Amino acid sequence: MKKRILVVDDDTMNLMRTKMILVQEYEVVLAESGPEALKKLKDERVDMALLDIDMPGADGMSLARRLRAEGKDMQIAFVTGLAEYALDGYDVEAASYLVKPVEEKRLYACLDKAVMRWEKEPTSLLFETAGGMARVKL
Repeated sequence: MKKRILVVDDDTMNLMRTKMILVQEYEVVLAESGPEALKKLKDERVDMALLDIDMPGADGMSLARRLRAEGKDMQIAFVTGLAEYALDGYDVEAASYLVKPVEEKRLYACLDKAVMRWEKEPTSLLFETAGGMARVKL
């Protein structure tokens, strides 16, 4: 199953450029604002979010904090022209921080890092029951 990546950017050209890079290997969900992204996340499973930080209304960093507060465990990476927010990315366990214009090579390196994290995710949980230990596949 292809991984699904949410791309949130208020700049339509950047949104389309990123989609063109990703669409070969990933399912891509697009949103032009934080509120639009939240609406889409209610109905769609997403494995990773690429978030622009500088957007009107709910900026990408606020969106990432909200996603984490809601328990969303997707990979998050920031794609922005604002390098001064890079350290804030650690607060939301961002996989990467890419400065616009994003080079395709850097974007793929970010995705490779996310894939490594996905592969480390547990595939089952072990529970102690009255009858002994039980493993439940996720």
